[in-house]
Amino acid sequence: MTSESQQSQSAPEDAAESAARSEGLSHAWRALRHRNFRLFFGGQSISLIGTWMTRVATSWLVYRLTGSSLLLGIVGFAGQIPTFLLAPLAGVLVDRWDRRKVLIWTQALAMVQSLLLAWLTLSHRINITEILILSAAQGVINAFDMPGRQSFMIRMVEDRADLSNAIAINSSMVNVARLVGPSFAGLLIAVTNEGWCFLIDGVSYIAVIASLLMMRISHEQLSHHGVTMLEQLRQGWNYVAESVPIRSILLLFGLISLMGWPFMVLMPIFAAQVLHGGPHTLGFLMGAVGVGSLTSALALVLRRTVRGLLRIIPVGAAIFGAGLIAFGFSRSIWFSLPMMFVAGFGMMQGVTSSNTILQTLVDETMRGRVMSYYTMAFVGMAPFGSLLAGALAHAIGAPHTVIVSGIACIGGSIWFWARLKRIRRDMRPIYEQLGIVPRRETQLEEATGN
Repeated sequence: MTSESQQSQSAPEDAAESAARSEGLSHAWRALRHRNFRLFFGGQSISLIGTWMTRVATSWLVYRLTGSSLLLGIVGFAGQIPTFLLAPLAGVLVDRWDRRKVLIWTQALAMVQSLLLAWLTLSHRINITEILILSAAQGVINAFDMPGRQSFMIRMVEDRADLSNAIAINSSMVNVARLVGPSFAGLLIAVTNEGWCFLIDGVSYIAVIASLLMMRISHEQLSHHGVTMLEQLRQGWNYVAESVPIRSILLLFGLISLMGWPFMVLMPIFAAQVLHGGPHTLGFLMGAVGVGSLTSALALVLRRTVRGLLRIIPVGAAIFGAGLIAFGFSRSIWFSLPMMFVAGFGMMQGVTSSNTILQTLVDETMRGRVMSYYTMAFVGMAPFGSLLAGALAHAIGAPHTVIVSGIACIGGSIWFWARLKRIRRDMRPIYEQLGIVPRRETQLEEATGN
Protein backbone atom coordinates (compact mmCIF):
# COMPACT_ATOMS: atom_id res chain seq x y z
CA MET A 1 0.00 0.00 0.00
CA THR A 2 1.37 3.44 -0.95
CA SER A 3 1.91 6.26 1.51
CA GLU A 4 -0.71 8.31 -0.33
CA SER A 5 -3.37 5.63 0.15
CA GLN A 6 -2.40 5.23 3.80
CA GLN A 7 -2.79 8.94 4.29
CA SER A 8 -6.16 8.93 2.52
CA GLN A 9 -7.40 6.17 4.83
CA SER A 10 -6.03 7.75 7.97
CA ALA A 11 -7.66 11.10 7.22
CA PRO A 12 -11.25 9.86 7.68
CA GLU A 13 -10.18 8.00 10.83
CA ASP A 14 -8.62 11.16 12.25
CA ALA A 15 -11.73 13.14 11.35
CA ALA A 16 -13.97 10.54 13.01
CA GLU A 17 -11.81 10.53 16.13
CA SER A 18 -11.87 14.34 16.27
CA ALA A 19 -15.64 14.39 15.82
CA ALA A 20 -16.05 11.85 18.63
CA ARG A 21 -13.94 13.96 20.94
CA SER A 22 -15.93 17.07 20.00
CA GLU A 23 -19.24 15.28 20.52
CA GLY A 24 -18.06 13.98 23.88
CA LEU A 25 -17.20 17.47 25.09
CA SER A 26 -20.49 18.94 23.90
CA HIS A 27 -22.33 16.04 25.51
CA ALA A 28 -20.64 16.83 28.82
CA TRP A 29 -22.25 20.29 28.89
CA ARG A 30 -25.52 19.45 27.15
CA ALA A 31 -27.73 20.92 29.91
CA LEU A 32 -26.42 24.38 29.01
CA ARG A 33 -28.33 24.26 25.72
CA HIS A 34 -31.43 25.12 27.77
CA ARG A 35 -31.79 28.92 28.06
CA ASN A 36 -33.25 28.87 31.57
CA PHE A 37 -30.45 26.69 32.89
CA ARG A 38 -27.84 28.95 31.27
CA LEU A 39 -29.35 31.92 33.11
CA PHE A 40 -29.36 29.99 36.37
CA PHE A 41 -25.76 28.90 35.82
CA GLY A 42 -24.62 32.47 35.20
CA GLY A 43 -26.42 33.98 38.19
CA GLN A 44 -25.47 31.23 40.62
CA SER A 45 -21.82 31.25 39.53
CA ILE A 46 -21.53 34.79 40.87
CA SER A 47 -23.72 34.38 43.95
CA LEU A 48 -22.16 31.16 45.22
CA ILE A 49 -18.69 32.71 45.43
CA GLY A 50 -20.12 35.25 47.85
CA THR A 51 -21.91 32.50 49.78
CA TRP A 52 -18.68 30.58 50.37
CA MET A 53 -16.89 33.77 51.34
CA THR A 54 -19.54 34.35 54.01
CA ARG A 55 -19.22 30.80 55.36
CA VAL A 56 -15.49 31.13 55.87
CA ALA A 57 -15.75 34.69 57.19
CA THR A 58 -18.43 33.73 59.72
CA SER A 59 -16.34 30.87 61.12
CA TRP A 60 -13.25 33.05 61.37
CA LEU A 61 -15.21 35.94 62.93
CA VAL A 62 -16.66 33.68 65.63
CA TYR A 63 -13.25 32.21 66.40
CA ARG A 64 -11.62 35.67 66.45
CA LEU A 65 -14.25 37.07 68.82
CA THR A 66 -14.44 34.08 71.19
CA GLY A 67 -11.52 31.69 70.60
CA SER A 68 -13.97 28.88 71.47
CA SER A 69 -14.41 25.64 69.53
CA LEU A 70 -17.68 25.09 71.42
CA LEU A 71 -19.10 28.41 70.17
CA LEU A 72 -18.08 27.51 66.63
CA GLY A 73 -20.30 24.45 67.01
CA ILE A 74 -23.13 26.45 68.57
CA VAL A 75 -23.15 29.00 65.72
CA GLY A 76 -23.19 26.16 63.20
CA PHE A 77 -26.09 24.62 65.14
CA ALA A 78 -28.05 27.90 65.17
CA GLY A 79 -27.57 28.34 61.43
CA GLN A 80 -28.78 24.86 60.50
CA ILE A 81 -31.34 23.72 63.09
CA PRO A 82 -34.16 25.77 61.45
CA THR A 83 -33.62 23.75 58.27
CA PHE A 84 -34.09 20.50 60.20
CA LEU A 85 -37.25 21.73 61.92
CA LEU A 86 -38.88 23.46 58.96
CA ALA A 87 -37.78 21.39 55.93
CA PRO A 88 -40.77 18.94 55.87
CA LEU A 89 -43.28 21.81 56.08
CA ALA A 90 -41.26 23.79 53.52
CA GLY A 91 -41.41 20.82 51.13
CA VAL A 92 -45.21 20.78 51.30
CA LEU A 93 -45.37 24.52 50.64
CA VAL A 94 -42.89 24.25 47.75
CA ASP A 95 -45.23 21.67 46.15
CA ARG A 96 -48.13 24.13 46.60
CA TRP A 97 -46.43 27.40 45.58
CA ASP A 98 -44.84 28.69 42.38
CA ARG A 99 -41.23 27.52 42.77
CA ARG A 100 -39.64 30.40 40.90
CA LYS A 101 -41.36 32.92 43.18
CA VAL A 102 -40.16 30.92 46.20
CA LEU A 103 -36.56 31.21 44.98
CA ILE A 104 -36.85 34.93 44.23
CA TRP A 105 -38.08 35.60 47.76
CA THR A 106 -35.46 33.40 49.43
CA GLN A 107 -32.64 35.06 47.49
CA ALA A 108 -33.94 38.54 48.34
CA LEU A 109 -34.16 37.71 52.05
CA ALA A 110 -30.69 36.12 52.00
CA MET A 111 -29.33 39.34 50.47
CA VAL A 112 -30.83 41.39 53.31
CA GLN A 113 -29.32 39.00 55.89
CA SER A 114 -25.81 39.29 54.37
CA LEU A 115 -26.00 43.08 54.14
CA LEU A 116 -27.05 43.32 57.80
CA LEU A 117 -24.11 41.12 58.76
CA ALA A 118 -21.80 43.34 56.70
CA TRP A 119 -23.09 46.57 58.28
CA LEU A 120 -22.71 45.26 61.83
CA THR A 121 -19.21 43.94 61.20
CA LEU A 122 -17.87 46.96 59.31
CA SER A 123 -19.26 49.30 61.98
CA HIS A 124 -17.56 47.15 64.68
CA ARG A 125 -20.89 46.52 66.45
CA ILE A 126 -21.04 42.79 65.84
CA ASN A 127 -21.21 40.40 68.78
CA ILE A 128 -21.80 36.69 69.18
CA THR A 129 -25.51 37.14 69.96
CA GLU A 130 -26.12 38.98 66.67
CA ILE A 131 -24.16 36.34 64.77
CA LEU A 132 -26.37 33.64 66.31
CA ILE A 133 -29.60 35.49 65.41
CA LEU A 134 -28.54 36.19 61.81
CA SER A 135 -27.27 32.63 61.36
CA ALA A 136 -30.63 31.30 62.53
CA ALA A 137 -32.39 33.63 60.08
CA GLN A 138 -30.30 32.22 57.24
CA GLY A 139 -31.25 28.73 58.37
CA VAL A 140 -34.96 29.58 58.05
CA ILE A 141 -34.34 30.93 54.54
CA ASN A 142 -32.40 27.80 53.55
CA ALA A 143 -35.25 25.56 54.72
CA PHE A 144 -37.35 26.92 51.84
CA ASP A 145 -34.57 27.71 49.37
CA MET A 146 -32.96 24.27 49.13
CA PRO A 147 -36.04 22.13 48.37
CA GLY A 148 -37.29 24.91 46.09
CA ARG A 149 -34.02 24.99 44.18
CA GLN A 150 -33.78 21.19 43.89
CA SER A 151 -37.37 20.73 42.73
CA PHE A 152 -37.07 23.67 40.30
CA MET A 153 -34.11 22.06 38.53
CA ILE A 154 -36.23 19.86 36.26
CA ARG A 155 -38.20 22.88 35.05
CA MET A 156 -35.02 24.63 33.93
CA VAL A 157 -33.70 21.80 31.75
CA GLU A 158 -37.08 20.83 30.23
CA ASP A 159 -35.70 17.53 28.86
CA ARG A 160 -35.55 14.97 31.70
CA ALA A 161 -32.70 13.18 29.93
CA ASP A 162 -30.48 16.21 30.65
CA LEU A 163 -31.38 16.34 34.36
CA SER A 164 -28.40 14.29 35.59
CA ASN A 165 -26.05 16.45 33.54
CA ALA A 166 -27.61 19.63 34.97
CA ILE A 167 -27.13 18.34 38.52
CA ALA A 168 -23.48 17.48 37.80
CA ILE A 169 -22.87 20.90 36.23
CA ASN A 170 -24.54 22.55 39.21
CA SER A 171 -22.21 20.60 41.50
CA SER A 172 -19.23 21.74 39.42
CA MET A 173 -20.41 25.33 39.76
CA VAL A 174 -20.78 24.96 43.54
CA ASN A 175 -17.27 23.60 43.81
CA VAL A 176 -15.66 26.26 41.66
CA ALA A 177 -17.24 28.68 44.11
CA ARG A 178 -15.97 26.56 47.01
CA LEU A 179 -12.48 26.83 45.52
CA VAL A 180 -12.55 30.55 44.69
CA GLY A 181 -14.69 31.88 47.56
CA PRO A 182 -12.74 30.59 50.59
CA SER A 183 -9.38 31.44 49.03
CA PHE A 184 -10.53 34.98 48.25
CA ALA A 185 -12.10 35.27 51.72
CA GLY A 186 -8.86 34.20 53.41
CA LEU A 187 -6.87 36.83 51.54
CA LEU A 188 -9.49 39.54 52.12
CA ILE A 189 -9.76 38.83 55.86
CA ALA A 190 -5.96 38.97 56.16
CA VAL A 191 -5.79 42.52 54.72
CA THR A 192 -9.13 44.00 55.91
CA ASN A 193 -11.82 42.26 58.00
CA GLU A 194 -14.72 39.84 57.63
CA GLY A 195 -17.29 42.56 56.88
CA TRP A 196 -16.16 43.02 53.28
CA CYS A 197 -16.81 39.33 52.63
CA PHE A 198 -20.38 39.74 53.88
CA LEU A 199 -20.85 42.86 51.73
CA ILE A 200 -19.64 41.12 48.56
CA ASP A 201 -21.99 38.22 49.32
CA GLY A 202 -24.96 40.55 49.76
CA VAL A 203 -24.35 42.32 46.45
CA SER A 204 -23.81 39.01 44.61
CA TYR A 205 -27.44 37.96 45.19
CA ILE A 206 -28.50 40.56 42.61
CA ALA A 207 -27.13 38.28 39.87
CA VAL A 208 -29.21 35.24 40.79
CA ILE A 209 -32.38 37.29 41.35
CA ALA A 210 -31.95 38.87 37.90
CA SER A 211 -31.43 35.44 36.29
CA LEU A 212 -34.63 34.09 37.87
CA LEU A 213 -36.64 37.09 36.65
CA MET A 214 -35.31 36.66 33.09
CA MET A 215 -36.34 33.00 32.79
CA ARG A 216 -39.18 31.95 30.50
CA ILE A 217 -41.11 29.47 32.62
CA SER A 218 -44.60 28.20 31.82
CA HIS A 219 -47.19 28.66 34.55
CA GLU A 220 -47.16 25.79 37.05
CA GLN A 221 -50.35 23.83 37.57
CA LEU A 222 -50.72 23.81 41.36
CA SER A 223 -54.03 22.03 41.85
CA HIS A 224 -54.19 20.16 45.17
CA HIS A 225 -57.72 18.76 44.84
CA GLY A 226 -58.72 19.92 48.32
CA VAL A 227 -55.90 18.01 50.06
CA THR A 228 -54.84 19.66 53.31
CA MET A 229 -51.24 20.51 54.12
CA LEU A 230 -51.25 17.96 56.95
CA GLU A 231 -52.38 15.24 54.55
CA GLN A 232 -49.70 16.24 52.04
CA LEU A 233 -47.12 16.10 54.83
CA ARG A 234 -48.26 12.56 55.71
CA GLN A 235 -48.19 11.53 52.03
CA GLY A 236 -44.63 12.78 51.66
CA TRP A 237 -43.47 10.90 54.76
CA ASN A 238 -45.13 7.64 53.62
CA TYR A 239 -43.65 7.99 50.13
CA VAL A 240 -40.11 8.34 51.52
CA ALA A 241 -40.51 5.67 54.22
CA GLU A 242 -41.90 3.03 51.83
CA SER A 243 -39.23 3.50 49.13
CA VAL A 244 -36.15 1.39 49.95
CA PRO A 245 -33.80 3.30 47.59
CA ILE A 246 -34.90 6.77 48.74
CA ARG A 247 -34.97 5.78 52.41
CA SER A 248 -31.52 4.16 52.26
CA ILE A 249 -29.90 7.13 50.50
CA LEU A 250 -31.39 9.59 53.00
CA LEU A 251 -30.30 7.50 55.99
CA LEU A 252 -26.71 7.26 54.73
CA PHE A 253 -26.46 10.97 54.09
CA GLY A 254 -28.14 11.75 57.38
CA LEU A 255 -25.29 9.84 59.05
CA ILE A 256 -22.63 11.58 56.95
CA SER A 257 -24.19 14.97 57.65
CA LEU A 258 -24.23 14.20 61.37
CA MET A 259 -20.75 12.72 61.70
CA GLY A 260 -18.74 13.69 58.63
CA TRP A 261 -19.67 17.06 57.19
CA PRO A 262 -19.26 19.07 60.45
CA PHE A 263 -15.47 18.76 60.12
CA MET A 264 -15.80 22.07 58.23
CA VAL A 265 -16.83 23.79 61.49
CA LEU A 266 -13.46 22.81 62.99
CA MET A 267 -11.34 24.18 60.13
CA PRO A 268 -10.37 27.40 61.99
CA ILE A 269 -8.97 25.25 64.82
CA PHE A 270 -6.89 23.15 62.43
CA ALA A 271 -5.66 26.29 60.65
CA ALA A 272 -4.69 28.16 63.84
CA GLN A 273 -3.75 25.51 66.42
CA VAL A 274 -2.90 22.26 64.64
CA LEU A 275 -1.14 23.71 61.57
CA HIS A 276 -0.08 27.00 63.26
CA GLY A 277 -1.33 29.23 60.45
CA GLY A 278 -3.83 32.05 59.98
CA PRO A 279 -6.69 33.08 57.67
CA HIS A 280 -4.66 32.20 54.57
CA THR A 281 -4.15 28.64 55.91
CA LEU A 282 -7.90 28.33 56.41
CA GLY A 283 -8.41 29.52 52.83
CA PHE A 284 -5.94 26.92 51.50
CA LEU A 285 -7.65 24.08 53.41
CA MET A 286 -11.09 25.09 52.18
CA GLY A 287 -9.67 25.52 48.70
CA ALA A 288 -8.25 21.99 48.75
CA VAL A 289 -11.71 20.64 49.61
CA GLY A 290 -13.06 22.69 46.70
CA VAL A 291 -10.48 21.35 44.23
CA GLY A 292 -11.27 17.77 45.22
CA SER A 293 -15.02 18.38 44.97
CA LEU A 294 -14.64 20.12 41.61
CA THR A 295 -12.55 17.28 40.20
CA SER A 296 -15.22 14.83 41.36
CA ALA A 297 -18.07 16.87 39.86
CA LEU A 298 -16.30 17.24 36.51
CA ALA A 299 -15.80 13.47 36.37
CA LEU A 300 -19.55 13.05 36.85
CA VAL A 301 -20.32 15.66 34.17
CA LEU A 302 -18.72 13.36 31.60
CA ARG A 303 -21.13 10.51 32.39
CA ARG A 304 -23.83 9.88 29.81
CA THR A 305 -26.35 8.06 32.02
CA VAL A 306 -27.41 7.58 35.63
CA ARG A 307 -26.63 3.87 35.34
CA GLY A 308 -23.76 2.93 37.64
CA LEU A 309 -24.23 5.88 39.99
CA LEU A 310 -25.70 3.76 42.79
CA ARG A 311 -22.39 1.97 43.41
CA ILE A 312 -20.57 5.32 43.56
CA ILE A 313 -22.56 6.39 46.65
CA PRO A 314 -20.96 3.98 49.19
CA VAL A 315 -17.56 4.21 47.49
CA GLY A 316 -17.66 8.01 47.78
CA ALA A 317 -18.62 7.78 51.47
CA ALA A 318 -15.68 5.44 52.13
CA ILE A 319 -13.22 7.73 50.33
CA PHE A 320 -14.56 10.70 52.29
CA GLY A 321 -14.12 8.83 55.58
CA ALA A 322 -10.58 7.73 54.72
CA GLY A 323 -9.61 11.31 53.84
CA LEU A 324 -10.95 12.57 57.18
CA ILE A 325 -9.05 9.93 59.16
CA ALA A 326 -5.77 10.74 57.45
CA PHE A 327 -6.39 14.49 57.90
CA GLY A 328 -6.97 13.94 61.62
CA PHE A 329 -3.52 12.35 61.96
CA SER A 330 -1.76 15.07 59.93
CA ARG A 331 0.34 17.81 61.51
CA SER A 332 1.73 19.15 58.25
CA ILE A 333 0.05 21.53 55.82
CA TRP A 334 1.62 19.65 52.91
CA PHE A 335 -0.07 16.40 53.93
CA SER A 336 -3.29 18.04 55.12
CA LEU A 337 -3.98 19.68 51.74
CA PRO A 338 -3.95 16.39 49.74
CA MET A 339 -6.13 14.75 52.39
CA MET A 340 -8.64 17.59 52.11
CA PHE A 341 -8.59 17.01 48.35
CA VAL A 342 -9.39 13.30 48.91
CA ALA A 343 -12.17 14.14 51.38
CA GLY A 344 -13.69 16.69 49.00
CA PHE A 345 -13.53 14.23 46.09
CA GLY A 346 -15.25 11.43 48.00
CA MET A 347 -17.86 13.71 49.51
CA MET A 348 -18.91 15.14 46.14
CA GLN A 349 -19.02 11.71 44.47
CA GLY A 350 -21.60 10.62 47.00
CA VAL A 351 -23.59 13.86 47.19
CA THR A 352 -24.00 14.35 43.44
CA SER A 353 -24.73 10.68 42.74
CA SER A 354 -27.37 10.50 45.46
CA ASN A 355 -29.00 13.76 44.33
CA THR A 356 -29.14 12.55 40.72
CA ILE A 357 -30.68 9.20 41.66
CA LEU A 358 -33.28 10.82 43.92
CA GLN A 359 -34.26 13.35 41.25
CA THR A 360 -34.58 10.50 38.74
CA LEU A 361 -36.66 8.21 40.96
CA VAL A 362 -39.07 10.69 42.53
CA ASP A 363 -42.60 11.23 41.26
CA GLU A 364 -43.16 14.81 40.09
CA THR A 365 -46.06 15.38 42.48
CA MET A 366 -43.78 14.48 45.40
CA ARG A 367 -40.63 16.30 44.24
CA GLY A 368 -40.74 19.21 46.67
CA ARG A 369 -41.46 16.99 49.66
CA VAL A 370 -38.80 14.39 48.83
CA MET A 371 -36.18 17.09 48.24
CA SER A 372 -37.15 18.66 51.57
CA TYR A 373 -36.26 15.37 53.26
CA TYR A 374 -33.02 15.35 51.28
CA THR A 375 -32.39 18.86 52.63
CA MET A 376 -33.26 17.61 56.10
CA ALA A 377 -30.86 14.67 55.84
CA PHE A 378 -27.98 16.49 54.18
CA VAL A 379 -28.23 19.92 55.81
CA GLY A 380 -30.74 19.52 58.64
CA MET A 381 -28.68 16.90 60.48
CA ALA A 382 -25.60 19.12 60.29
CA PRO A 383 -26.59 21.33 63.27
CA PHE A 384 -26.54 18.32 65.56
CA GLY A 385 -23.24 17.36 63.96
CA SER A 386 -21.84 20.86 64.47
CA LEU A 387 -22.85 20.81 68.12
CA LEU A 388 -21.44 17.29 68.55
CA ALA A 389 -18.22 18.20 66.74
CA GLY A 390 -17.77 21.32 68.84
CA ALA A 391 -18.36 19.41 72.09
CA LEU A 392 -16.09 16.52 71.08
CA ALA A 393 -13.35 18.91 69.96
CA HIS A 394 -13.62 20.65 73.31
CA ALA A 395 -13.30 17.30 75.13
CA ILE A 396 -10.86 15.24 73.04
CA GLY A 397 -9.44 17.75 70.56
CA ALA A 398 -10.23 18.55 66.91
CA PRO A 399 -7.89 15.90 65.37
CA HIS A 400 -9.43 13.00 67.33
CA THR A 401 -12.92 14.31 66.54
CA VAL A 402 -12.23 14.20 62.81
CA ILE A 403 -10.81 10.67 63.07
CA VAL A 404 -14.02 9.48 64.79
CA SER A 405 -16.03 11.20 62.05
CA GLY A 406 -14.13 9.36 59.33
CA ILE A 407 -14.67 5.98 61.00
CA ALA A 408 -18.43 6.65 61.18
CA CYS A 409 -18.55 7.51 57.45
CA ILE A 410 -16.78 4.28 56.51
CA GLY A 411 -19.24 2.35 58.72
CA GLY A 412 -22.16 3.94 56.87
CA SER A 413 -20.57 3.03 53.54
CA ILE A 414 -20.34 -0.65 54.56
CA TRP A 415 -24.00 -0.65 55.68
CA PHE A 416 -25.19 0.85 52.36
CA TRP A 417 -23.06 -1.56 50.31
CA ALA A 418 -24.71 -4.52 52.07
CA ARG A 419 -28.13 -3.23 50.90
CA LEU A 420 -27.20 -2.65 47.25
CA LYS A 421 -28.92 -5.77 45.92
CA ARG A 422 -32.31 -4.90 47.43
CA ILE A 423 -31.99 -1.24 46.43
CA ARG A 424 -31.27 -2.19 42.80
CA ARG A 425 -34.26 -4.54 42.76
CA ASP A 426 -36.62 -1.75 43.83
CA MET A 427 -35.07 0.83 41.48
CA ARG A 428 -35.25 -1.31 38.35
CA PRO A 429 -39.01 -0.97 37.60
CA ILE A 430 -38.70 2.82 37.66
CA TYR A 431 -35.59 2.76 35.46
CA GLU A 432 -37.41 0.42 33.04
CA GLN A 433 -40.41 2.77 32.90
CA LEU A 434 -38.12 5.73 32.15
CA GLY A 435 -36.23 3.77 29.48
CA ILE A 436 -32.92 3.95 31.36
CA VAL A 437 -32.54 0.15 31.36
CA PRO A 438 -34.20 -2.37 29.01
CA ARG A 439 -37.25 -4.23 30.27
CA ARG A 440 -36.56 -7.76 31.51
CA GLU A 441 -39.28 -9.15 29.22
CA THR A 442 -37.44 -7.76 26.18
CA GLN A 443 -34.15 -9.25 27.36
CA LEU A 444 -35.83 -12.64 27.89
CA GLU A 445 -37.36 -12.57 24.41
CA GLU A 446 -34.00 -11.77 22.84
CA ALA A 447 -32.31 -14.55 24.82
CA THR A 448 -34.87 -17.18 23.74
CA GLY A 449 -34.95 -15.99 20.13
CA ASN A 450 -38.65 -14.98 20.19
